[in-house]
Amino acid sequence: MGCKNGTRFFVPVFFTVVILALNFMETSGQFDSPSASVPDTNSSEGSLSDDTVRVDPLDGFKKYRGGFDVSNKHYWSSVIFTGVYGYAIALLWLLCGIIYGGYLLATAHCCKRKGKPKTKSICHKQCYFWPILLAIIFTIMAIAASGLALGVTARFHSKAKTVVRIIIRTANEASETIYNTTGAMRGIRDNLEETNGTGEITSIPFSTSEATGFLNSTSQTLDDEATNIARQARKNRRLIDTALKIAFIISTVIISLNLVAVIALSATGIFRIRRALYWLIAVCWVMTVLCWAFFGIYYCLGKFAGDACTAFENFQENPYNNTLSSILPCDELLSAEPVLSEVSAGIYNLVNEVNSNISQQQGTSSNLPLICNPFSAPPAYTYQPDNCSANTIKIADIPRILSAFACSDSSNGTCQGGLISASDYRTVEAYTTSIQNLLNSYPGMESILACQPVKDAFSLILREHCSPLKRLARISWASMVVLSIVMVVLVLIWTAKARHDQQLHSLDGSVKPDHQSSTRSSSELLENNEVIKDNHSSNPNSV
Repeated sequence: MGCKNGTRFFVPVFFTVVILALNFMETSGQFDSPSASVPDTNSSEGSLSDDTVRVDPLDGFKKYRGGFDVSNKHYWSSVIFTGVYGYAIALLWLLCGIIYGGYLLATAHCCKRKGKPKTKSICHKQCYFWPILLAIIFTIMAIAASGLALGVTARFHSKAKTVVRIIIRTANEASETIYNTTGAMRGIRDNLEETNGTGEITSIPFSTSEATGFLNSTSQTLDDEATNIARQARKNRRLIDTALKIAFIISTVIISLNLVAVIALSATGIFRIRRALYWLIAVCWVMTVLCWAFFGIYYCLGKFAGDACTAFENFQENPYNNTLSSILPCDELLSAEPVLSEVSAGIYNLVNEVNSNISQQQGTSSNLPLICNPFSAPPAYTYQPDNCSANTIKIADIPRILSAFACSDSSNGTCQGGLISASDYRTVEAYTTSIQNLLNSYPGMESILACQPVKDAFSLILREHCSPLKRLARISWASMVVLSIVMVVLVLIWTAKARHDQQLHSLDGSVKPDHQSSTRSSSELLENNEVIKDNHSSNPNSV
C-alpha cells in the first residue's frame, strides 16, 4: 500500500514535467514565428525593417512599430513583454505553492480527522529508496544547471558591457574631435579680437567683427552638437548599464542561494530532519518562481541583443535615417556640414588673398614663397593638404619662413632689414597656429560628418561581438529553463516524500493500543483463570 501511495505522488510529477516541456517548446515556437516579427509594410524603409514589431502592453496590447529606440518606453515595454511566458509560469507556480500551503494549513488546524483509527500501512524499503535516488539525481542536475547558468550569464554580461563600451568610446571620440575643432576656432576668434576692431594684418583686409561673429556662432553650433552626442551617450549608457547590472547581480544572487538551498534540501531530506525539510521546501519553491521569472528576463535580454545587432546592420546601409540616432545622432550632425563648408571657403579665400599680395610684392622685394592652399576650388572645397606644388609652403611653415623677414623688438620703432614688424609677426604666428590647429582637426570632422567612426565601431561589433552575444543570450535563458524544470521536479519529489512521511508518522500514532484497556483486559483474564483453577480443585470428580 505504501508503494501505491508513492506511485500516486510521482505520476503527477512526471506529467508536470512533460507539460512544462511542451509549454516551453510552444513558447519558443511562438517567439520565433514569422508572424511575431512581420515588418511594417507601410514603412518607407523597407530595406531597413527589423524584428521589433511586437505587442506593447503599455499601448493596449497593440503592435509596437517604432524600431530599436532605447529612449522610447514603448520599445522597452514590448521587449520586456517577450518574456511573458517565463513570468506566467513563475506566477502559476507561485499560485500553486500558495494553494498547496493553504491546503496544508487547513488540514493541520481546521480539519483534523476523528473516528476509527486506521491500520498502519506496510511500506517496503524500495518505497524509501527510489525517491531518495531520484532526489539525489535531480540535485546533481540542479547543481550542474546552476553552475552553467552562473558561468553563461557572467559571460553574457561581460560581452554586453564590451559592446556598450565600444559605443560609448566612439561617441566620446566624436565629441572630442568636435571640441578640438571648436577650440581652434575660438583660438582664431581670440586672436582676431586682439587686433582691436577692423584693420589690416599682413596687408589682408577683413572685418574683425564679422569674422569673430561667424566663428562664435560656428563654434557654438558645433559645441552644441558635441554636447548633445556626449549627453545622449551617457544617458543611454546609464540606462543600459543599470538594466544589465541589476539583471546580472540579482540573477547571480538568486542562483547562488538556490544552489545552497538545493544542497541543504537534499541533506535534510536524506537525514529526515523534518522541520528543516519543510522550511527548505518552501524556500526552494520560491527560488523556483524566481528562476522562471529570470528565464523571462534573459529571454527579453536576448531579444534586445538581437534588436541591437539588427540595428547595427541597418546602420551600415543608412546612418542618417536609423533607429540608432537616439544613441549616436549622425542625422543631427548633418546640420554642421554647411558650417564646415563655410569654414573651408573662408580659409580658401584667405590663402588666395595672401598669395595675391605676395605675388604683387615679389617684383619689389625678396622672393617670398606662395602658400599652399589646402582646399580645392569651389564649390567642392575638398580638403587636400598634400596636393601642394614644390614652390609653395604649408600654413604651418609660415612663421618659420617669415621669421627671416621680421623686425626685432630692439629696433626702437624703426624696422631695418625687415618686411614686417615684430608685433605683426606675432599676430601672423598666432593666426597661422590657430588655422593649422583647425586644419589638423579637419579630417576628423569630415570623418564624423560621414559617420565613419560610428560605422567602423558598429562593423567591429558586428564582426566580433554580435554572434557571441546572441549565442550567450540563448544559452543563458535556456540554462534558466533547464534549472527551473529541474527545480520543479526536485521540489515535487521532496514535497511528495515529506507528505508521505508525515502520513506514515500520523498513522504510527493512530494505531497505538490503549494502555488502560489493555491492562484491564489482562487483569480480567488472570482473574478468570484463577476462578477456573479454584473450581477445578474444589470439585476433582467433575472430570
